[in-house]
Amino acid sequence: MLLAASLLLRALAIPVLGRIAWTDFTTQKIANRDVLLLVCLGLGSLQLVSVQTGSWWDMGLSAIGCVLLFVALFPFWALRKLGAGDVKLMAAMPLLIGGNGLVVFTIFLLVFALATAALVKNPFLLPAGAFRVYIQHMDRKGVVPFGVPISAAAICAILFQIYGGVMLASRSGILQQLG
Repeated sequence: MLLAASLLLRALAIPVLGRIAWTDFTTQKIANRDVLLLVCLGLGSLQLVSVQTGSWWDMGLSAIGCVLLFVALFPFWALRKLGAGDVKLMAAMPLLIGGNGLVVFTIFLLVFALATAALVKNPFLLPAGAFRVYIQHMDRKGVVPFGVPISAAAICAILFQIYGGVMLASRSGILQQLG
C-alpha cells in the first residue's frame, strides 16, 4: 500500500512537470513554487518508500544527488549558460525520481535534450507556422528552454516507475487481492 501511495505522489508531479515545461517554453521562466512542489512530492514519495523498505539509503542518496547537482550546475548559471530555474529544477530531480530511477531519467534526458537542441538549431525541421517562427526567434535570442527536456524526461521516468510498480503488484498478487 505504501508503494502505491508513493507512486501516486509521483504521478501527481506529472501535471506540475507539464506546467513547468509549457511555462519554460513560452516565457523561459520556471517558478520557484513549482520546483518546491516537486521537491515536496518527491520527499513524500521517498519517505513512503523508506518506511516500507526500512532503509533510508535511497532518500539519503537522493539528497546527496540533489546537493551535488546544484553545486555542479551553479557555475553554469554564474556563466549565464543555464537559467537559475533550470539549475533548481535539475537539482530537484533526484528527490522526485529517486535513486533507483536516475539512470532511466538520464537516458530520457539525453534523448530529449538532443531533440530540443536539434529543433532550436534547425527550426526548418518543423512545419511552417507560428511554432516554427517562435523556435526561430529563440534561436536568434540564443535561448534554449532546458526545462522542457528535463520535464519530459522526468515524466517518462515517472511513467516507467509506475509501470514497474504495477507489474510488481500484479506479479505478487496484490491486484488480485484488491479486486
